[in-house]
Amino acid sequence: MPEAEILFSETSHYLKAEDVAQLKNAYLFGQGAHSGQFRKSGEPYISHPLAVAGILSKLHLDVPTLTAALLHDVVEDTDISKAEISERFGESVAELVDGVSKLTKIEFQTQEEAQAENFRKMLLAMARDVRVILIKLADRLHNMRTLEAMQPVKQRSIARETLEIYAPIAHRLGLNNIYQELQELGFRYSYPTRYKVLVKATKSARGNRREVVGKILEAINHKLKESGVEAEVSGREKHLYSIYSKMVDKHLSFSEVLDIYGFRVIVKDIPACYVTLGMLHSLYKPIPGKFKDYIAIPKSNGYQSLHSTLLGPYGLPIEIQIRTAEMHRIAENGVASHWLYKTTDGDFNDLHLKTSQWLQSLLETLSGSTDSLEFLEHLKIDLFPGDVYVFTPQGKILTLPRGSTAVDFAYAVHSDVGNCCVAVKINGEHAPLRTQLKSGDRVEIVTAPYAKPNPAWLSYVATGRARSHIRYFLKNIQYDESVKLGERMLNQALLFFKINPDLVTEAQWDKLVRDCGVKSKNELMAEMALGKQLPAIVAKRLTAPIESISNDQAAGPITILGTEGLTVQFAKCCRPIPGDAIVGLIKKDYGLVIHVHDCSVISSSHKNAENYLDVAWGKEITRTFEACIKVTVINKQGVLARVAAEIAKAESNIDDIAMESDGDYTQMRFILQVDNRQHLAQILRGLRHIKEIAKISRVKE
Repeated sequence: MPEAEILFSETSHYLKAEDVAQLKNAYLFGQGAHSGQFRKSGEPYISHPLAVAGILSKLHLDVPTLTAALLHDVVEDTDISKAEISERFGESVAELVDGVSKLTKIEFQTQEEAQAENFRKMLLAMARDVRVILIKLADRLHNMRTLEAMQPVKQRSIARETLEIYAPIAHRLGLNNIYQELQELGFRYSYPTRYKVLVKATKSARGNRREVVGKILEAINHKLKESGVEAEVSGREKHLYSIYSKMVDKHLSFSEVLDIYGFRVIVKDIPACYVTLGMLHSLYKPIPGKFKDYIAIPKSNGYQSLHSTLLGPYGLPIEIQIRTAEMHRIAENGVASHWLYKTTDGDFNDLHLKTSQWLQSLLETLSGSTDSLEFLEHLKIDLFPGDVYVFTPQGKILTLPRGSTAVDFAYAVHSDVGNCCVAVKINGEHAPLRTQLKSGDRVEIVTAPYAKPNPAWLSYVATGRARSHIRYFLKNIQYDESVKLGERMLNQALLFFKINPDLVTEAQWDKLVRDCGVKSKNELMAEMALGKQLPAIVAKRLTAPIESISNDQAAGPITILGTEGLTVQFAKCCRPIPGDAIVGLIKKDYGLVIHVHDCSVISSSHKNAENYLDVAWGKEITRTFEACIKVTVINKQGVLARVAAEIAKAESNIDDIAMESDGDYTQMRFILQVDNRQHLAQILRGLRHIKEIAKISRVKE
């Protein structure tokens, strides 16, 4: 076939003669194996493996990869075995072919499950050898190029899979040319009508804007030449899928998408990139917020470039990319640059290190998930990472997916930091832990030894690492704490009924566990801590004769230290602090909630005495607590600053502030961090010295 001769001719420029001879043997072997097989288009089947090898030869891939490309469907579609390929072409080629082959020997419940397991197997092989996915991407690219022969329903199914899985993988590996062509073809067959409308619209717009684009190119070239910068400048029309995505994401019509043209400037070195940027910013005004420096902070796939959007002639936004020739090679060929351009440059080493880290994270996801469909969902999330680059207080850069919060950042630093985080400062200012991070944010996590993960975090974390650590804690550590607290609660209830807990027999415990409908004594204790079982009722069920205790051994209160974790919560209605008289309320699914004894919520809403527990503060409490105060001040300049300064002087932090003005007076409501009642009293005494304060009180309602 003429395609075979073209392949052998192209590869002879960079492969040895014996390597080209092996390719010829592989071609003849594949041709024989696929003899009598034809594609939907009517072409001999061997034309497909030849085209796949041709795509990979343009990346200058090695002879085992090209050999495997020529044989990649042999095991799946013929009687040839993996062992036969290994014996004839070597173990390396056989492993590559096996990694690309589908799981045709296993029966699955659904097509979705089969497809998910195929991806799982392929990605396991890819994690061992990235060449597997390079072959698979070339295979998918040629299938997409020839998709017209398929039925429309099949076209849409394959195209959707291409957009969801294969194009993002190509992007993640930095294979820009393959990525963009897969996107365009995926768009064409997923939304054929929309594709045709956009093709027509861009052709019409191209005629109107060609003259403007020519003027911009001429102006850029003139400016760079005038400044003595050697550069290669090219204009390009944005891809249709890129235009379509922008229209969907930003709810724009085609006429509103003005920046459908981009310009690329390739210079000799990194300093020239920044000089060129300055020249172009003096030529056309940059649009604020539309500059990205991917040279200082490369993308996760190794991509480096300066991006800036400028306001060109007639108010036309133009996108500029500035990069060196080496950066351009990586941008176009990504991880395949290793084969295409033999070099010892550190950029390539760094790129392959990042790729290895990503593949390793895939292996971790695979090992942690037994369900193929669940793994596929994880993969889809992982394949759409945002370019969010944030800094630690020490200046280290962390890359996180788009939508990541301060909690994701904390777990990215270390699991211990995530487990103990209580607050965050973003760019020096306090912010909620659920705050989504933006590139360039400087993030500082505040930790406390008593802190524990909050189940609510699961509703907004974006990374699998954070989610897995939070779930691990909730399933394990919280359970242990609940068991301990439940045991203390039951002992107190038993002592109240004058039953000695130490004399309860194993038989009585076994009967109690059965009566309560739980599996074990520990599970019963945990349920009491979470309010699912009432200690008083459980204690009453221990009706068998047990030695009573004397009056001087009567039940004492449960000691509260504030370090019990999620099993003990402090009511937001009254915000109890050490020194307050307190009472414990058992609330289903919440556990033990601590209120001040005269809280209006418990006095009006809860009448059942069995829900209450006798609790008291411990002697050695090391954490801080929230207290709310209301301050009425005369409206004068600087009064808020004086109030805040006095609070800081008393070594307290302000967690929240709300203000409401009424004529000459303003009511300020502060939530403060205090150690105990004495600390709060010290703060209030200091505030009373401010003459503008008309009234001050603690809020417990």
